[in-house]
This record gives sequence, C-alpha cells and structure tokens, in this order.
Amino acid sequence: MFISPMLLQKTDHPFDDDSYITELKLDGFRTIWTKFNNQVKIYTRHNNDITSKFPELINIPVPDGTVLDGEIIVSDDKGRPDFESVMERFMSKKSEHSISFCVFDIIYFNSQRISNLPLIERKAILEEVITEDTPILNKVKWIEGNAEQYFELIKQNELEGIVQKRSESKYQINKRSNDWLKVINYTYENVCISGLRKNDFGLLLNFESGEYAGLMEFMPTANRREFYKQSKDFIVEENDKFIYFDPKIKMKVKYRNLTKKGLLRIPSFVEWVC
Repeated sequence: MFISPMLLQKTDHPFDDDSYITELKLDGFRTIWTKFNNQVKIYTRHNNDITSKFPELINIPVPDGTVLDGEIIVSDDKGRPDFESVMERFMSKKSEHSISFCVFDIIYFNSQRISNLPLIERKAILEEVITEDTPILNKVKWIEGNAEQYFELIKQNELEGIVQKRSESKYQINKRSNDWLKVINYTYENVCISGLRKNDFGLLLNFESGEYAGLMEFMPTANRREFYKQSKDFIVEENDKFIYFDPKIKMKVKYRNLTKKGLLRIPSFVEWVC
C-alpha cells in the first residue's frame, strides 16, 4: 500500500527553537517501505514500485502492518551519503554498492494509521519497531533544537544539509508544510554561459577557468528574459540542439556539490556578475 509522503518546505537559514527537532538531511532517495499480509512493497516518493531492486530490504526485521518513511543511501569511504553511488545501485543490480535504509518516520503501526500522532510520539513508536540499528536498517538520529550549531557542523563536513521538524507535527500525507523545513548547504560559484539548449530550457556553463561546468535548468523567468536580451550579441554558432555563445555573460550560481566528473550538481541562478 503506497502512502504519498509528507514533503519538506525550503528555508534559507537554520534557527534555534526547542519546539523543533533537528536531523541530518540524507543525500539519497526518498523511500516508502510497507508490509501488509506479510508482503513487503517498496516505493519511491512518486509511487514507483522498486521492491525488486532492493531484495535485501524484503526480510528486514519489521513487524507486519507497518509503513516506514526514510531514505535509501550509499555511504562513501568517509561515511558520508554518496548520491551518485546510490543512483548507480538503483540503476543496476550488478552494482556492488551496499545500501542503508535510514528511517525517520512511521506512518502505520499494527495496521493502524498513526499519522495524526505528534512526531515525537511517532519517533517513540519507531524505537519499538526498530530496536537495533544495523548497517542495512537504522533510525535517523535527531536532537532537540540547536539547528544553527548543527548546520555549522554540516558545512564543515561538506554534507547536504539539515531538516528541522516541529516536534508536535502530524504527518501530513502528500503535503508540503512549514512543520518540516529543509536547509540546504549550498556552494556558490561564478560561471560563464557558453550555450543554450533549444528545446527544453538549459544553459551550458563554463567555470571561469574555461572548463565545462555542466547544464543549468533552474532560472527564474525574469532572469531568463534578461539573458535572452543580452545573449543575442554573443552568438558564435548553433546547431539543431544548441546555440553557442562567446562565454562573456557571467553569473553566480548555487549548487549541491561537484559530481565525480567535476560538474556542478543541480546548479541554479543567484545573480548576475559584472
């Protein structure tokens, strides 16, 4: 039985408030794990059945009548979640990456929906359901408040970010709420625009060194209009798919991290650079 998960609202800065708990934001993919009539089904947040991709999660010691919400991750050699590795594992059964299912919430317990209980009570029930943390199945650690200091540690260790959740919040199925907030540890970079994809909007980016930096698909409409006005003077060639520019137009972007190929991961526009 699929449950559409509660979603996170973005906020730019962490804040200290003891009515919220603070968790590490795990860099994997959201997973709904269900067990009814002793049959396990595993879903992505978009209701794709991925049970067959993760056979090691079928026989984990969780009682019947349970729905868990968490993140499947693969850790790197420093113990940090590695998004590219977890996607490699997702795409191929031949991948040798070992996964972890990190659980942060429980929606059904003893075949009863408990989404209306306060988060802190659901956390206590989760302790009963997962009594021992193992490499393959574990509970996401949390603390009361202290989000600002926690976020500083996240930045020092180059992790994705944090999540702040109101302790008394209900689990709001298929909704995005200020009760659950995410603060992303973005990195910022000045880049040059070297091309435009013709069909679906996308800008080819170069680092200031001239090296290719990746494709940016996230840019506010007003800034796109500004770009279109400027870009006509810098066209050098084009083909069926792209228009190429003399890379003179500069901007600041924010991004999650560099990929293993040295490209910007999910870059988005911040401001123009003169």
